[in-house]
Amino acid sequence: MEPEERKRYSRQIILPELGLSGQEKLKAAKVLVIGAGGLGCPVLQYLTAGGVGTIGIVDDDIVTISNLHRQILYSAEDIGKGKAQTAREKLSLSNPFINFNIFPLRLDSENASAIIANYDLVIDGSDNFPTRYLANDTCVELDKSLVFGSILRFEGQLSVFNYKGGPTYRCLFPEAEEGDNCAEAGVIGILPGIIGTYMANEAIKIICGIGEPLSGKLMVINSLTNETNIFLFERSVNLNTPKIIHNPVVTQSKSSEEISFDDFEHLQQSDPDSLMLIDVREEYEYEEDFVGGINIPLPELAENITKMPADKTVIFYCRSGARSLMAVNLLKKTILKEKAIG
Repeated sequence: MEPEERKRYSRQIILPELGLSGQEKLKAAKVLVIGAGGLGCPVLQYLTAGGVGTIGIVDDDIVTISNLHRQILYSAEDIGKGKAQTAREKLSLSNPFINFNIFPLRLDSENASAIIANYDLVIDGSDNFPTRYLANDTCVELDKSLVFGSILRFEGQLSVFNYKGGPTYRCLFPEAEEGDNCAEAGVIGILPGIIGTYMANEAIKIICGIGEPLSGKLMVINSLTNETNIFLFERSVNLNTPKIIHNPVVTQSKSSEEISFDDFEHLQQSDPDSLMLIDVREEYEYEEDFVGGINIPLPELAENITKMPADKTVIFYCRSGARSLMAVNLLKKTILKEKAIG
Protein backbone atom coordinates (compact mmCIF):
# COMPACT_ATOMS: atom_id res chain seq x y z
CA MET A 1 0.00 0.00 0.00
CA GLU A 2 1.36 3.39 -1.03
CA PRO A 3 2.06 6.00 1.69
CA GLU A 4 -0.58 8.25 0.10
CA GLU A 5 -3.13 5.45 0.39
CA ARG A 6 -2.39 5.08 4.08
CA LYS A 7 -3.03 8.78 4.54
CA ARG A 8 -6.21 8.63 2.48
CA TYR A 9 -7.69 5.76 4.51
CA SER A 10 -6.17 6.73 7.86
CA ARG A 11 -9.52 7.29 9.58
CA GLN A 12 -10.58 3.76 8.65
CA ILE A 13 -7.25 2.16 9.46
CA ILE A 14 -7.33 3.44 13.05
CA LEU A 15 -10.56 1.52 13.68
CA PRO A 16 -9.50 -1.53 15.73
CA GLU A 17 -12.13 -3.69 14.00
CA LEU A 18 -10.65 -2.88 10.59
CA GLY A 19 -7.02 -1.85 10.95
CA LEU A 20 -4.33 -2.04 8.27
CA SER A 21 -5.13 -5.69 7.57
CA GLY A 22 -8.74 -4.80 6.84
CA GLN A 23 -7.71 -1.99 4.53
CA GLU A 24 -5.43 -4.36 2.67
CA LYS A 25 -8.36 -6.76 2.27
CA LEU A 26 -10.36 -3.93 0.73
CA LYS A 27 -7.52 -3.13 -1.65
CA ALA A 28 -7.28 -6.76 -2.73
CA ALA A 29 -11.05 -7.18 -3.13
CA LYS A 30 -12.87 -7.39 -6.45
CA VAL A 31 -16.50 -6.26 -6.29
CA LEU A 32 -19.04 -6.28 -9.11
CA VAL A 33 -21.83 -3.70 -8.97
CA ILE A 34 -24.85 -4.47 -11.11
CA GLY A 35 -26.55 -1.19 -11.98
CA ALA A 36 -25.07 2.31 -11.86
CA GLY A 37 -28.38 4.00 -11.12
CA GLY A 38 -30.10 5.09 -7.92
CA LEU A 39 -28.62 2.38 -5.70
CA GLY A 40 -25.46 1.85 -7.72
CA CYS A 41 -24.31 5.46 -7.45
CA PRO A 42 -23.91 5.61 -3.64
CA VAL A 43 -22.58 2.06 -3.58
CA LEU A 44 -19.92 2.93 -6.15
CA GLN A 45 -19.03 6.23 -4.50
CA TYR A 46 -18.49 4.75 -1.05
CA LEU A 47 -16.68 1.63 -2.24
CA THR A 48 -14.39 3.85 -4.28
CA ALA A 49 -13.79 6.22 -1.40
CA GLY A 50 -13.29 3.31 0.99
CA GLY A 51 -10.53 1.73 -1.07
CA VAL A 52 -12.01 -1.37 -2.74
CA GLY A 53 -9.21 -2.21 -5.18
CA THR A 54 -11.14 -3.47 -8.20
CA ILE A 55 -14.71 -2.48 -9.04
CA GLY A 56 -16.73 -3.81 -11.95
CA ILE A 57 -19.71 -1.79 -13.24
CA VAL A 58 -22.52 -3.40 -15.25
CA ASP A 59 -25.03 -1.02 -16.84
CA ASP A 60 -26.25 -0.54 -20.40
CA ASP A 61 -28.35 2.57 -19.68
CA ILE A 62 -27.70 6.25 -20.39
CA VAL A 63 -28.12 9.24 -18.08
CA THR A 64 -31.47 11.03 -18.42
CA ILE A 65 -32.77 14.19 -16.80
CA SER A 66 -35.20 12.18 -14.64
CA ASN A 67 -32.22 10.36 -13.07
CA LEU A 68 -30.62 13.47 -11.62
CA HIS A 69 -32.79 13.92 -8.51
CA ARG A 70 -31.47 10.68 -7.02
CA GLN A 71 -28.40 9.58 -9.02
CA ILE A 72 -26.14 12.31 -7.71
CA LEU A 73 -22.97 10.90 -9.22
CA TYR A 74 -24.13 12.46 -12.50
CA SER A 75 -24.77 16.07 -13.56
CA ALA A 76 -26.79 17.78 -16.27
CA GLU A 77 -23.75 17.70 -18.54
CA ASP A 78 -23.87 13.88 -18.49
CA ILE A 79 -27.36 13.55 -20.00
CA GLY A 80 -27.22 11.17 -22.94
CA LYS A 81 -23.93 9.59 -21.87
CA GLY A 82 -23.53 5.94 -20.90
CA LYS A 83 -23.76 5.41 -17.14
CA ALA A 84 -20.99 2.81 -16.89
CA GLN A 85 -18.47 4.94 -18.79
CA THR A 86 -19.46 8.16 -17.03
CA ALA A 87 -19.33 6.54 -13.61
CA ARG A 88 -15.81 5.25 -14.26
CA GLU A 89 -14.61 8.71 -15.34
CA LYS A 90 -16.01 10.45 -12.27
CA LEU A 91 -14.98 7.78 -9.78
CA SER A 92 -11.43 7.66 -11.17
CA LEU A 93 -11.10 11.35 -10.37
CA SER A 94 -12.29 10.64 -6.83
CA ASN A 95 -9.74 7.90 -6.18
CA PRO A 96 -6.91 7.15 -8.66
CA PHE A 97 -5.90 4.01 -6.76
CA ILE A 98 -8.97 2.04 -7.87
CA ASN A 99 -9.10 -0.20 -10.92
CA PHE A 100 -12.43 -0.02 -12.76
CA ASN A 101 -13.79 -2.53 -15.24
CA ILE A 102 -16.92 -1.47 -17.12
CA PHE A 103 -19.52 -3.60 -18.84
CA PRO A 104 -21.86 -1.31 -20.80
CA LEU A 105 -24.33 -4.11 -21.38
CA ARG A 106 -27.33 -5.78 -19.80
CA LEU A 107 -26.60 -8.80 -17.63
CA ASP A 108 -28.18 -11.86 -19.26
CA SER A 109 -27.99 -15.63 -19.15
CA GLU A 110 -25.23 -15.69 -21.76
CA ASN A 111 -22.77 -13.33 -20.05
CA ALA A 112 -23.63 -13.51 -16.33
CA SER A 113 -21.38 -16.42 -15.37
CA ALA A 114 -18.37 -15.13 -17.30
CA ILE A 115 -18.64 -11.68 -15.71
CA ILE A 116 -19.47 -12.67 -12.13
CA ALA A 117 -16.83 -15.43 -11.98
CA ASN A 118 -14.04 -12.83 -11.86
CA TYR A 119 -15.30 -11.09 -8.71
CA ASP A 120 -15.28 -11.93 -5.01
CA LEU A 121 -18.55 -10.22 -4.16
CA VAL A 122 -21.58 -9.05 -6.14
CA ILE A 123 -23.83 -6.10 -5.33
CA ASP A 124 -27.23 -6.02 -7.01
CA GLY A 125 -28.66 -2.55 -7.52
CA SER A 126 -30.85 -3.52 -10.47
CA ASP A 127 -34.48 -2.49 -10.81
CA ASN A 128 -36.14 -5.54 -12.35
CA PHE A 129 -36.96 -9.11 -11.32
CA PRO A 130 -35.26 -10.99 -14.17
CA THR A 131 -31.89 -9.41 -13.37
CA ARG A 132 -32.31 -10.01 -9.63
CA TYR A 133 -33.07 -13.69 -10.09
CA LEU A 134 -30.30 -14.08 -12.64
CA ALA A 135 -27.76 -12.43 -10.34
CA ASN A 136 -28.90 -14.59 -7.44
CA ASP A 137 -28.88 -17.86 -9.35
CA THR A 138 -25.47 -17.17 -10.85
CA CYS A 139 -24.02 -16.29 -7.44
CA VAL A 140 -25.43 -19.52 -6.01
CA GLU A 141 -23.91 -21.50 -8.87
CA LEU A 142 -20.51 -19.83 -8.46
CA ASP A 143 -20.66 -19.66 -4.63
CA LYS A 144 -20.49 -15.85 -4.46
CA SER A 145 -22.09 -13.69 -1.79
CA LEU A 146 -24.67 -11.18 -3.01
CA VAL A 147 -25.62 -7.86 -1.42
CA PHE A 148 -29.16 -6.88 -2.43
CA GLY A 149 -31.15 -3.66 -2.23
CA SER A 150 -34.42 -2.34 -3.65
CA ILE A 151 -36.37 0.91 -3.39
CA LEU A 152 -39.87 2.17 -4.16
CA ARG A 153 -41.72 5.33 -3.14
CA PHE A 154 -40.53 5.89 0.46
CA GLU A 155 -39.50 2.34 1.36
CA GLY A 156 -36.27 0.43 0.86
CA GLN A 157 -35.16 -3.15 1.50
CA LEU A 158 -31.76 -4.77 1.77
CA SER A 159 -30.27 -8.13 2.59
CA VAL A 160 -27.25 -10.36 2.01
CA PHE A 161 -27.74 -13.61 0.12
CA ASN A 162 -25.71 -16.82 -0.25
CA TYR A 163 -23.27 -15.74 2.45
CA LYS A 164 -21.36 -18.78 3.73
CA GLY A 165 -24.15 -21.08 2.59
CA GLY A 166 -26.88 -18.84 3.98
CA PRO A 167 -30.32 -18.08 2.48
CA THR A 168 -30.64 -16.83 -1.09
CA TYR A 169 -32.94 -14.39 -2.85
CA ARG A 170 -35.19 -17.29 -3.88
CA CYS A 171 -35.49 -18.40 -0.25
CA LEU A 172 -37.10 -15.05 0.51
CA PHE A 173 -38.92 -14.49 -2.78
CA PRO A 174 -39.45 -17.88 -4.48
CA GLU A 175 -41.52 -16.27 -7.22
CA ALA A 176 -42.18 -12.78 -8.49
CA GLU A 177 -44.89 -10.77 -10.09
CA GLU A 178 -44.61 -7.73 -12.27
CA GLY A 179 -45.19 -4.88 -9.84
CA ASP A 180 -44.64 -1.14 -9.82
CA ASN A 181 -41.21 0.36 -10.43
CA CYS A 182 -39.80 3.79 -9.69
CA ALA A 183 -40.72 5.09 -13.14
CA GLU A 184 -44.37 4.23 -12.48
CA ALA A 185 -44.78 4.65 -8.74
CA GLY A 186 -42.05 7.20 -7.97
CA VAL A 187 -39.28 7.33 -5.40
CA ILE A 188 -38.09 10.02 -2.99
CA GLY A 189 -34.65 11.18 -4.07
CA ILE A 190 -32.76 10.51 -0.84
CA LEU A 191 -33.96 6.91 -0.44
CA PRO A 192 -31.42 5.27 -2.77
CA GLY A 193 -28.72 7.17 -0.90
CA ILE A 194 -29.86 5.64 2.38
CA ILE A 195 -30.22 2.09 1.09
CA GLY A 196 -27.16 2.27 -1.18
CA THR A 197 -24.99 3.42 1.71
CA TYR A 198 -26.20 0.50 3.79
CA MET A 199 -25.37 -1.84 0.89
CA ALA A 200 -21.84 -0.48 0.69
CA ASN A 201 -21.51 -0.97 4.44
CA GLU A 202 -22.58 -4.62 4.14
CA ALA A 203 -20.00 -5.12 1.39
CA ILE A 204 -17.20 -3.67 3.49
CA LYS A 205 -18.20 -5.82 6.47
CA ILE A 206 -18.14 -8.96 4.33
CA ILE A 207 -14.79 -8.14 2.73
CA CYS A 208 -13.11 -7.30 6.02
CA GLY A 209 -14.79 -10.05 8.02
CA ILE A 210 -16.20 -7.70 10.63
CA GLY A 211 -19.61 -7.14 12.17
CA GLU A 212 -22.73 -9.16 11.40
CA PRO A 213 -23.90 -9.14 7.77
CA LEU A 214 -27.62 -9.17 6.97
CA SER A 215 -27.57 -12.84 6.04
CA GLY A 216 -30.96 -14.43 6.72
CA LYS A 217 -32.33 -10.99 7.51
CA LEU A 218 -34.37 -8.56 5.42
CA MET A 219 -34.08 -4.97 6.61
CA VAL A 220 -37.02 -2.75 5.64
CA ILE A 221 -36.68 1.01 6.08
CA ASN A 222 -39.59 3.45 5.77
CA SER A 223 -38.24 6.94 5.21
CA LEU A 224 -41.64 8.57 5.88
CA THR A 225 -42.09 7.13 9.36
CA ASN A 226 -38.43 6.40 10.19
CA GLU A 227 -39.46 2.85 11.04
CA THR A 228 -36.89 0.11 10.56
CA ASN A 229 -37.84 -3.56 10.72
CA ILE A 230 -35.73 -6.69 10.33
CA PHE A 231 -37.44 -9.91 9.26
CA LEU A 232 -35.69 -13.26 9.65
CA PHE A 233 -35.82 -15.98 7.01
CA GLU A 234 -34.10 -19.31 6.49
CA ARG A 235 -32.51 -21.13 3.58
CA SER A 236 -35.02 -23.22 1.66
CA VAL A 237 -34.43 -26.95 1.70
CA ASN A 238 -35.20 -27.14 -2.01
CA LEU A 239 -33.83 -24.29 -4.11
CA ASN A 240 -35.21 -25.73 -7.36
CA THR A 241 -38.00 -23.16 -7.40
CA PRO A 242 -40.46 -22.52 -10.23
CA LYS A 243 -39.72 -20.03 -12.94
CA ILE A 244 -40.72 -16.42 -12.44
CA ILE A 245 -44.44 -15.86 -12.94
CA HIS A 246 -46.45 -12.68 -13.18
CA ASN A 247 -49.38 -13.43 -10.90
CA PRO A 248 -50.02 -12.46 -7.28
CA VAL A 249 -49.00 -15.27 -4.96
CA VAL A 250 -50.64 -16.46 -1.76
CA THR A 251 -48.69 -18.72 0.56
CA GLN A 252 -50.28 -21.13 3.04
CA SER A 253 -48.36 -21.13 6.28
CA LYS A 254 -48.80 -24.78 7.29
CA SER A 255 -47.78 -26.35 4.01
CA SER A 256 -46.14 -23.39 2.22
CA GLU A 257 -48.46 -24.19 -0.71
CA GLU A 258 -48.74 -21.34 -3.19
CA ILE A 259 -52.14 -20.55 -4.65
CA SER A 260 -53.25 -17.89 -7.08
CA PHE A 261 -55.38 -14.87 -6.36
CA ASP A 262 -58.16 -16.56 -8.36
CA ASP A 263 -58.08 -19.51 -5.96
CA PHE A 264 -58.31 -17.11 -3.06
CA GLU A 265 -61.42 -15.51 -4.59
CA HIS A 266 -62.92 -18.99 -4.94
CA LEU A 267 -62.36 -19.60 -1.23
CA GLN A 268 -63.93 -16.26 -0.45
CA GLN A 269 -67.01 -17.06 -2.49
CA SER A 270 -67.44 -20.57 -1.09
CA ASP A 271 -67.09 -19.73 2.62
CA PRO A 272 -66.65 -15.96 3.20
CA ASP A 273 -67.48 -16.10 6.92
CA SER A 274 -64.45 -18.28 7.61
CA LEU A 275 -61.95 -15.83 6.11
CA MET A 276 -60.34 -12.60 7.29
CA LEU A 277 -58.51 -10.50 4.69
CA ILE A 278 -55.76 -8.19 5.92
CA ASP A 279 -54.05 -5.77 3.53
CA VAL A 280 -50.49 -5.28 4.88
CA ARG A 281 -49.59 -2.46 2.48
CA GLU A 282 -49.23 1.14 3.60
CA GLU A 283 -52.43 3.14 4.12
CA TYR A 284 -52.00 5.19 0.94
CA GLU A 285 -51.57 1.99 -1.11
CA TYR A 286 -54.67 0.51 0.49
CA GLU A 287 -56.70 3.60 -0.38
CA GLU A 288 -55.37 3.88 -3.93
CA ASP A 289 -55.98 0.22 -4.81
CA PHE A 290 -58.73 -1.12 -2.54
CA VAL A 291 -59.22 -4.88 -2.70
CA GLY A 292 -61.30 -5.36 0.44
CA GLY A 293 -60.61 -6.42 3.98
CA ILE A 294 -58.96 -4.32 6.65
CA ASN A 295 -55.67 -2.45 6.50
CA ILE A 296 -52.87 -3.23 8.95
CA PRO A 297 -49.52 -2.04 7.52
CA LEU A 298 -46.77 -4.61 7.99
CA PRO A 299 -44.81 -2.52 10.56
CA GLU A 300 -47.95 -2.42 12.76
CA LEU A 301 -48.78 -6.10 12.45
CA ALA A 302 -46.92 -7.37 15.52
CA GLU A 303 -48.92 -5.21 17.90
CA ASN A 304 -52.22 -6.34 16.33
CA ILE A 305 -51.65 -10.10 16.07
CA THR A 306 -53.52 -10.86 19.32
CA LYS A 307 -56.62 -9.15 17.89
CA MET A 308 -56.96 -11.67 15.07
CA PRO A 309 -59.78 -14.21 15.47
CA ALA A 310 -58.62 -17.75 16.17
CA ASP A 311 -61.64 -19.27 14.40
CA LYS A 312 -60.90 -17.71 11.00
CA THR A 313 -58.39 -18.31 8.25
CA VAL A 314 -56.32 -15.13 8.11
CA ILE A 315 -55.33 -13.98 4.64
CA PHE A 316 -52.62 -11.39 4.14
CA TYR A 317 -52.55 -9.34 0.96
CA CYS A 318 -50.01 -6.99 -0.66
CA ARG A 319 -48.96 -5.95 -4.12
CA SER A 320 -46.29 -8.57 -4.84
CA GLY A 321 -46.64 -11.18 -2.13
CA ALA A 322 -43.39 -10.16 -0.45
CA ARG A 323 -44.86 -8.30 2.51
CA SER A 324 -47.68 -10.83 2.91
CA LEU A 325 -45.09 -13.62 3.10
CA MET A 326 -43.28 -11.71 5.86
CA ALA A 327 -46.64 -11.30 7.63
CA VAL A 328 -47.20 -15.07 7.44
CA ASN A 329 -43.78 -15.76 8.94
CA LEU A 330 -44.44 -13.31 11.74
CA LEU A 331 -47.81 -14.85 12.50
CA LYS A 332 -46.39 -18.39 12.41
CA LYS A 333 -43.77 -17.48 14.98
CA THR A 334 -46.25 -15.68 17.23
CA ILE A 335 -49.37 -17.84 17.10
CA LEU A 336 -48.53 -21.31 15.85
CA LYS A 337 -52.08 -22.61 16.35
CA GLU A 338 -53.60 -20.19 13.87
CA LYS A 339 -53.88 -21.02 10.20
CA ALA A 340 -52.59 -18.17 8.07
CA ILE A 341 -52.52 -17.52 4.37
CA GLY A 342 -50.47 -14.68 2.89
